Amino acid sequence: MVRWAVFWLILFVVLAGFEFATVALTSIWFACGALLAFLLALANVPLPFQWTAFIALSLVLLFFTRPIAVKHFNTKRTATNIDAMVGRLAKVTKDINNIDETGSALLGGQPWTARSLHDDEVIKAGTEVTVMKIEGAKLIVKPVEGTTSAK
Repeated sequence: MVRWAVFWLILFVVLAGFEFATVALTSIWFACGALLAFLLALANVPLPFQWTAFIALSLVLLFFTRPIAVKHFNTKRTATNIDAMVGRLAKVTKDINNIDETGSALLGGQPWTARSLHDDEVIKAGTEVTVMKIEGAKLIVKPVEGTTSAK
């Protein structure tokens, strides 16, 4: 049984070390399972129960606590580059008409090709729009409530 205790301890150290190196919140759950199996091996619990406990605890932690941990762990993530542009306001500089494949808008002082979120909607020049998403080098926009657009 000492041999399996050493195995579980080494597995725990490797998995915990990998987690601290990557901070991916994946291998830490298996490290916890290995720690439980290590304790069971020290208590001379039969090997099949060690493996069962390792697998069961690892999977339970992975599936039930990882989503919660990821949600709370990444709270200070700052949107950058393209992600930071979604939700911002832009000004239409050339009528946006998806059918004619025309339209442009000014976002942050930079000109962009722009398309309407809805294909049947024409957005007139001068209209203030909200950036809904970015596809390639095109802004996908919708008019801000209370501004002018044509259907």
